Amino acid sequence: MSGKFIGAHVSAAGGVENAPVNASEIGANAFALFTRNQRQWKAKPLTEDSIEKFKKNCKELGFSSSHILPHDSYLINLGHPEEAGLKKSRDAFLDEMQRCEQLGLKLLNFHPGSHLNKISEDDCLKRVAESINITLSKTSGVTAVIENTAGQGSNVGYRFEHLARIIELTEDRTRVGVCIDTCHGWAAGYDFLTDDGYEKTWNDFEKIIGIEMLKGIHLNDAKKELGSKVDRHASLGEGKMKDVTFSRMMKDSRFDDVPIILETPQPELWPKEIEWLRNEATK
Repeated sequence: MSGKFIGAHVSAAGGVENAPVNASEIGANAFALFTRNQRQWKAKPLTEDSIEKFKKNCKELGFSSSHILPHDSYLINLGHPEEAGLKKSRDAFLDEMQRCEQLGLKLLNFHPGSHLNKISEDDCLKRVAESINITLSKTSGVTAVIENTAGQGSNVGYRFEHLARIIELTEDRTRVGVCIDTCHGWAAGYDFLTDDGYEKTWNDFEKIIGIEMLKGIHLNDAKKELGSKVDRHASLGEGKMKDVTFSRMMKDSRFDDVPIILETPQPELWPKEIEWLRNEATK
């Protein structure tokens, strides 16, 4: 089935089973969620009851696992330069992957990591790839989806070449992919706004990474200038990328069948944003 699958990063407060309900209420046919508290290292295991209800709600509300893009904890740094931090991150990432397995989900979105100015960028990328390899060897059926970053601080993953390098070092490339966050890409210097910039950005993506690796999109406008390296999301049309960028993306068949997730800062606007995007897709 093709077409656009649009949603937002919805709350899973009170249990993961509430996420599909919350997504349905805003008119979404895709969604993102945290399967555990994203600001804590340790989390209680999912209950059988929660798992069953989640699957049941997804089925009843028409959500396919291909269009659900869970996000891991913000604490995890799979490229951590120190052994203790790396081990903690890898353990937590494995737990996140196993939760996705339990819930019957196919994707897990994560930020690649940071070198903390203690190792080189490439050594950090190698650690990220090694972390992915370890985790994939202990799990099955879930794809590790690397999100591009804005290039703030010591984060890696802000160039397409970084993402390609991680993929190159991943042993099972059938279980690795990429999520492009438009705000992060813009902050890192990728122009989605002008006609030439848009074509160049996506042609570069195709050349360097391959469009078949695109497993998700975080659709966010940006408060700061192109290349600012500052990650500040704006509601659609209220930032530097303007309506035209998102309208164009809705008409671009390369993004059919990929979960397109809003992480815009005003959740009360999500129903309106989703409806507008859907209308743009059919024009």
